[in-house]
Amino acid sequence: MKFRYFLTAAAIFSAAPAAQAQDTNVEGRVVKLEKEMKAVQRKVFPDGAGKFFEPEIQPDGTKPATTGTPSSSAVSDLIGRVDALETQLATLTGQVETQSAGIKAMDERLKLLEAQIKAQNAVPAATTASVAETDTKVAAAPAKTTSPAKTAPAPAKTTTPSKPTAARTSAVAAIERPSTGDGFEDGYSYGYRLWEAKFFPEAQVQLQDTITKYPKHKRASYARNLLGRSWLDDGKPATAVKIFYDNYKNDPKGDRAPESLYFLGDALTDLGKAPEACEAFGQLASAYPSEASGRLASRLAEGRKKAKCK
Repeated sequence: MKFRYFLTAAAIFSAAPAAQAQDTNVEGRVVKLEKEMKAVQRKVFPDGAGKFFEPEIQPDGTKPATTGTPSSSAVSDLIGRVDALETQLATLTGQVETQSAGIKAMDERLKLLEAQIKAQNAVPAATTASVAETDTKVAAAPAKTTSPAKTAPAPAKTTTPSKPTAARTSAVAAIERPSTGDGFEDGYSYGYRLWEAKFFPEAQVQLQDTITKYPKHKRASYARNLLGRSWLDDGKPATAVKIFYDNYKNDPKGDRAPESLYFLGDALTDLGKAPEACEAFGQLASAYPSEASGRLASRLAEGRKKAKCK
């Protein structure tokens, strides 16, 4: 009889480590999945806070028994957590793939647009129109060509940028240049003041110089976005398009990446490219949902209305 009791006890204690090993294995899977899910979330929602999903199934909070075999409900709970995490991970992976496809499609459209702009800029004009004029008339039809003259035409005159007037030079000089010792912030702040005063060419030079000197600064996204705005506000949307798109594509986690997507759509609308503009607005809503429904909500609505997005 004692021998039978001994065998029964041995069987119970030998089963416990196996169950505990299963529990540990499942728990390890949970931890691994949670890490993978957060990594994907950071890619889907680059601006971080408030965007992460919590696991749909949480531990029940009860303490495991200290003696005996692990309860089957605890193992079932862990398996449920694994299933929930796997489902969320698959959903987030799909969002990453969708966002990547959107970027690729937009990239192809903008490359085509850039080629069209370059082709139109290469067409000899009847007058000495500047690049700035071409920038604002990129959607216009090319002028009719006349039959070639018998004699070789004289080369077209090139125009040189007009020098700023004394009044403009004085007004620019009156804008205070910050001097805090922080090279990037001083340069960006001065560029902002020039832009705010509507001295757009001067702002373009200042902001480009700041970006060139501090390309990896944590607030470089601000400077690149404002550089795009200075070109857009200067009536040169074709130049602005490239700057806005590069700021979003090359630094999607940048603080002003959402704004650059919005202004990209705005610039494309000015160029008469409504379908591409609507695509940019859609990408903004998809990639940055909280900004699209928050600080950029009114602008986004106006932009879609202006482009006549469906």
